[in-house]
Amino acid sequence: MAQAANIATVINTNKRQKIVPLHAISFKTGLNMFITESIKTFGSYLMMMKRVLTKPERWGMFLRRTLHEIYQLGINSIPIVLIISLFIGAALCIQMKTNVESPWMPKFITGYATREVLLLEFSSSIMCLILAGKVGSNITSEIGAMRVTQQIDALDMMGVNSANFLILPKITGLVFTIPMLVIFSIAAGIGGAFLIGKLTDIMTAEDLTIGLQHEFTAWFIWYSIIKSLFFAFIITSVASFYGYTVKGGSIEVGKASTNAVVSCSVLILFSDIVLTNIMMQ
Repeated sequence: MAQAANIATVINTNKRQKIVPLHAISFKTGLNMFITESIKTFGSYLMMMKRVLTKPERWGMFLRRTLHEIYQLGINSIPIVLIISLFIGAALCIQMKTNVESPWMPKFITGYATREVLLLEFSSSIMCLILAGKVGSNITSEIGAMRVTQQIDALDMMGVNSANFLILPKITGLVFTIPMLVIFSIAAGIGGAFLIGKLTDIMTAEDLTIGLQHEFTAWFIWYSIIKSLFFAFIITSVASFYGYTVKGGSIEVGKASTNAVVSCSVLILFSDIVLTNIMMQ
């Protein structure tokens, strides 16, 4: 009987017996649990953001904390953005020259393709995925540590809107500095292409320059900046949510940081598809 129960479960529906495999029931139950938890999490996120997006109680303190977050989240991210963009620009130049080169194509096609990749995707979407790991985990760890050490509870007991006090400066700081990071990423990527061209002689600087200037569309720069503004909001708000709602001790803070980075990455990729479909029509 136990073996039969492992194979199938008999459900009596309208006086008719229907045999349903256990794996189907498990999948259905798991899917329902996932949907329920996702709805609860999204509802909690909206409730938190309702508290975050309110008028600051003390503007002087808000401005000081915003300047601190601009330095902590934006300025401190410049080195990693420059280094990664430099190497990606060099790698793109090599790959385009190796795989796209053809007797029927002009020599400047390498510079053109490198520019398009940097402007349309890398300097906005891929760079923000990288920042989701660096900035997102930092935010979640910081706020999560304050939660488990009851510092947030102390702020609430003093009558301070802790969500607005802690999270709004982080959102404002990264959203304010993300256009600068996008510009730096584009410049570093192009610089990497010139550098690898000079070091390896795979193409001349003149051909690369012609390709970078060929059919240049200024809207693509604004397109990258606008997308990055949405991504910056996602990174800061979602990472703050996971830190603000963490329960337990230091182990749970680490798990929350991992969940925050994964969630930010998925939401950035999904938003990238939606924004691209809207803005590139």
